[in-house]
Amino acid sequence: MTRLVILYEDNHIIVVYKFPGVLSQSDNTKDLDMHTIIKMYLKDRYHKPGNVYLGLVHRLDRPTKGIMVFAKTSKAASRLSEQIRNGQMHKKYYAVVDDILKEKEGILENKIEKLDNKKVLIDTPNGKEAKLKYKVIKEKDNLSLVDITLLTGRYHQIRLQFSSIKHPLYGDALYGSKHKGDLTLISYSLSFIHPITKEKMLFEIVLNSQIMTNF
Repeated sequence: MTRLVILYEDNHIIVVYKFPGVLSQSDNTKDLDMHTIIKMYLKDRYHKPGNVYLGLVHRLDRPTKGIMVFAKTSKAASRLSEQIRNGQMHKKYYAVVDDILKEKEGILENKIEKLDNKKVLIDTPNGKEAKLKYKVIKEKDNLSLVDITLLTGRYHQIRLQFSSIKHPLYGDALYGSKHKGDLTLISYSLSFIHPITKEKMLFEIVLNSQIMTNF
C-alpha cells in the first residue's frame, strides 16, 4: 500500500500529501487511490466496523503531487464543498514549463469544456471560466519554474492553459511537451476555513530540490 503522509487530522478533516502517480479516487483502472488508502487507514486506526465515511471534496490529477483535504463527516464535506463553490478555498502550485516565458507574470483566462469521454477543449462556446495567476520565479536550461495561484478549479486547467500559450508543463506529453520525464506540478499551498471551528487553516510545502527535481 502507498505510504500515507498525514499533515493534519482531527475529528472532522484529514489533510494529506498525495504522491505523484496515485489517483485521487478510484477509476476503471482499479489502481489504489488516495480515497481508498485513507478509508483503510481510518478503519484500521479507529477500529471502525462496516463502511467508513470519507468525503472527497477536491481532486489532483494522477501525475500531480501535493496537499489534499478530505472530510471525515458529511457536515464537514458539505461546508468544504461550499467554500470551493464560493472561492474560499485557495490553492497554489509550482510547475515547471517548457521554454522561457516572455511575460514573467500574468493572468491566463480561458473557457474550458470537459466532454463525457474526459477529452478537454479550450475556448469553446460552452466552456466554463478558467482563470489563474502566475509568476516566473526561476529559469534554467530553457525551462521556467512558475508559481501559480489557481482562481478556478477546472479539469486539467493548469496543464491546458499553459499548453495554450505554447508552454506546456515539463514532461506533459498529453498537452505537447517536447521533454520526456515526469510531469512537474505540485500543489504546495492549501488554505480554507475549518468547517466546524471556523479557524483559518493553511498548509504549505517548502520548495526544495527533492520536490522539484528539475531545479
